[in-house]
Amino acid sequence: MKISTLVDTNVLIDVWGPDGRQTKWSASVLAACRRDGALVINTIVWSELAPLTTEAALRRAVETLKMDRELLPWDAAFLAGIAHAQYRRAGGLRERTLPDFFIGAHAAVAGHRLLTRDAVRYRSYFPDLDIISPETHP
Repeated sequence: MKISTLVDTNVLIDVWGPDGRQTKWSASVLAACRRDGALVINTIVWSELAPLTTEAALRRAVETLKMDRELLPWDAAFLAGIAHAQYRRAGGLRERTLPDFFIGAHAAVAGHRLLTRDAVRYRSYFPDLDIISPETHP
């Protein structure tokens, strides 16, 4: 059975940016997820990557990985708003903005698993989401 994986911005920065302490993990797990099925990027991740490169270079990188590009579903936008409101009521800081909630909600609503290095918040607000992170896949 093929499993689709929505890839969070931080993993792509690890792979496409300068080498760092997470580069090897991110590249390895990204390749494993590709073997399992489709890799997915959404408009939120696309926008977060925009300041780091040109649109043509980003398009080539996404095409090289054969990533599917998906729009954010309306149901995911609603779920993201609910999750973000819960976060704010629980004392969450404004520094953690809505984009992370869009990414988590999109994965949850579309039935994708999520590949990220930032599993804690996603797990807190999307408890049924299948998350691949350094904690779950060292």
